[in-house]
Amino acid sequence: MGWLSARATIDRNHMTSSRRLREGFIPLAILESTAAIPLRRQLYNWFLRAIAEGRLRPGQRVPSTRRMARELKVSRITVLWAYEQLTAEGYLQTARGSGAVIARSIPSPVGSDRMRTTGAARPPGRKVQVSRQTAKLLRLGEEQTLPITGAFRNTPALDLFPRRAWSRLVSRRARRSSPRDMGYGDTMGEPVLRAAIAEYLGTVRGGRCDESQVMITAGSQQAVQITLRALLNPGDRVWVEEPGYPGAHRALLMAGCEPVPVPTDAEGLIVERGVQRCGSARASYVTPSHQYPLGMTLSASRRFQLLNWAQRADAWLIEDDYDSEYRFGSKPISSLQGLDSDGRVIYIGTFSKVCFPALRIGYLLLPHSVVAAFRAVREAIDIFPPTLYQQALADFIREGHFARHIRRMAAVYADRRECLISALERHFGRSVAIVSATGGMHLVALLPRGMDDESTAARLRAAGIACSALSACCLERPRQGGLILGYGGVATDQIDEAVRRLARIAQPQGRDPRHVPSRGRGDS
Repeated sequence: MGWLSARATIDRNHMTSSRRLREGFIPLAILESTAAIPLRRQLYNWFLRAIAEGRLRPGQRVPSTRRMARELKVSRITVLWAYEQLTAEGYLQTARGSGAVIARSIPSPVGSDRMRTTGAARPPGRKVQVSRQTAKLLRLGEEQTLPITGAFRNTPALDLFPRRAWSRLVSRRARRSSPRDMGYGDTMGEPVLRAAIAEYLGTVRGGRCDESQVMITAGSQQAVQITLRALLNPGDRVWVEEPGYPGAHRALLMAGCEPVPVPTDAEGLIVERGVQRCGSARASYVTPSHQYPLGMTLSASRRFQLLNWAQRADAWLIEDDYDSEYRFGSKPISSLQGLDSDGRVIYIGTFSKVCFPALRIGYLLLPHSVVAAFRAVREAIDIFPPTLYQQALADFIREGHFARHIRRMAAVYADRRECLISALERHFGRSVAIVSATGGMHLVALLPRGMDDESTAARLRAAGIACSALSACCLERPRQGGLILGYGGVATDQIDEAVRRLARIAQPQGRDPRHVPSRGRGDS
């Protein structure tokens, strides 16, 4: 039995004439040369199935008859017959100078509904088997889909990023790229960027490090995943702040670890409560510089308690320092890693908040003792991070753009924070209390006790207002719900109207918002 197939390839040749359009993809058509059905009819039937199953979409260009015949190694007359029949029945359309395309309006369905909707002949009612970790994630429910920008998505001010300077640096690096830059890179990341990060952390964050301890990752979430795979085993118990970062909860479940919620107060994670709940935990995930989501800073005494516990329990401390650059009214807080003299702290940082999320660059600062283990895990995941943006980011830091951008944005975010607090007090009065809005790009507005924050957040999202419920950050039922409101990406002149809409939808019934207190903030 002989088989003739056309491999799905991309024609990368740029057309020089404006009248000529790029050829389409070559479809993966399989014809049986010894079958009783003629090749022309086989090709015709294949197109019908591909259109019905959605593999060929309305408006999609099909190859010329010459090219299709060449790829299939059949007579051009065979392809012409199939194309003409499909055109006559309305499945193909032709236009002078533009070749043939799948008709934008198919006259009638072809094939079964089930095949069109699923694209496969999977038996109905079959239960799909997934891993135990994935099943746990599914029980948590999907993370809420929020608009990319706008009130009150927790994103930076993307419109104020110095795109011209960034574009120039990326273009310069792309033009100067060498064959070495286009090959496989260092598993740990580009040395030039690692050196720039080590210098920055040592100067600004009080870190103890050199570039050999820095690993570049695809954002902080991948950094957490690599850390858990390198250091922990399925079944290990890990302290997490309550409330805390949902992404860490999901990463722990994917690693097969058990998160142990530890309460927080105005000083951050309560270490004594963690010892009471699980003194033998293998690690603790913390956000000491700017706790997520409540925003407090882990006090000095709690930092030393945490370090002492880790040494006694032979445990690891995973420090997520996601947006410590932005603090209002106080000096930057040194990192937990800078206090660590026993090699217990794994430090995680990211450029998603200080630059832009689509950059997808984060980093790990590792004790020397585990560098080899992390390198081995990274090689098993994705070998090495992409090179071009790393090089451009290193230039962005070394040429001073990074420091200037942080200074500028700190002033912008401080102004937006004050505008949001004033608007919340003006439109909500005593109905909400604002929690620890001393840094970062978001704050938490606590709702009256008994008011369901998840249903409130759902109503707001349905109205186009992006916000998250505080309950989504909790593993245990919170005593009081709240809304997480990002202000980094909301212009000052848009905040008041956005809060007005928020109040109209979320304002508790029967409350009188007219009385405005001097400051409606909570302290925990």
